[in-house]
Amino acid sequence: MTERGWGRRFEDPITIGNRVLVTLLDAGEYIATLPKQQHAAPKWQAAMETLILVAEGGGPTMFARIGVLRAVEPPPRLKV
Repeated sequence: MTERGWGRRFEDPITIGNRVLVTLLDAGEYIATLPKQQHAAPKWQAAMETLILVAEGGGPTMFARIGVLRAVEPPPRLKV
């Protein structure tokens, strides 16, 4: 049976500035505290969706971690 719940820990914590996100709940709370315009951005909404899917539906926490990391990191620059 797949483990579920917001208290699940990431295999590797996510460090954003001086904050360390250890659990799915930590990441969800971090996203919820972002300024409204930033919080509403598609990349953060996608990150929140992955957190909800993993917390409530189960599955690897790595999926949620990737979602959050993609939202944190700036998009790659294309070489021309």
